[in-house]
Amino acid sequence: MAHVIVIPARLASERLPGKLLRDDTGWPLIRHVHARCQEVRGVDRVVVAVDGPELREAVEGFGGEAVLTDPALPTGTDRVAEAARVLGLDPGHDLVVNVQGDEPEIDPHNVEILFARLERSRGGNDGIGVATLATRREDPEGWLDPNRVKVVLDRRDRALYFSRAPLPRPRSGEPPEEWLLHVGIYGFLPGALARFRALDPSPLEGTERLEQLRFLEEGIGIGVEVVEEGPGGIDTEADYARFVSRFRESRAAARSKE
Repeated sequence: MAHVIVIPARLASERLPGKLLRDDTGWPLIRHVHARCQEVRGVDRVVVAVDGPELREAVEGFGGEAVLTDPALPTGTDRVAEAARVLGLDPGHDLVVNVQGDEPEIDPHNVEILFARLERSRGGNDGIGVATLATRREDPEGWLDPNRVKVVLDRRDRALYFSRAPLPRPRSGEPPEEWLLHVGIYGFLPGALARFRALDPSPLEGTERLEQLRFLEEGIGIGVEVVEEGPGGIDTEADYARFVSRFRESRAAARSKE
């Protein structure tokens, strides 16, 4: 049994094309993500599932492992599933975690939490095939923002639904005191990825443009671990500029301590 991280990487991002090769820090963005994943304790392999030769050359250029996948694949999970097939990962044993290619500040400990959640569900008694993360929020602005995906849970911390809409929405229309922000990294039990690939995109997935709904509509449970923090990805120029600023500040602080 192996613990494998697959990073789906697509160069043609809709909101910030080419962002994974942006290198204002001296490293392309995808290298920062790869380096964070290598810090995860107990991980056996980190692979970048790329959509073309340019990204593959970049990954291999810094010593990473890359696998080429069909650029027409519609979602990151489809790309991870295809990578698992091409890599020959054991569908009966290997555990796979999908870390997005635009999350250079991902907390390695959060990935470890996902692997641990998968291990607890290996027997299959809880109906879980997928695990993901969420973090508690109180800001009304984020609750209203369609770019912030919300999740609601049952009493056993399984996802009931994910939405870009304000969720849960009190009857008064006022924001709730607290809501759960979905942190978009996923872990998959053996077989879950193969089932995902065999399914057509689901109606709710198409409506919300949220691929995790394909699992829920098929009856595949998603376990959710609530963590203290879940840094977001790089979606806009402003996001990238803030990341570069934080990176430079941390480097300067580290040099001052030498």
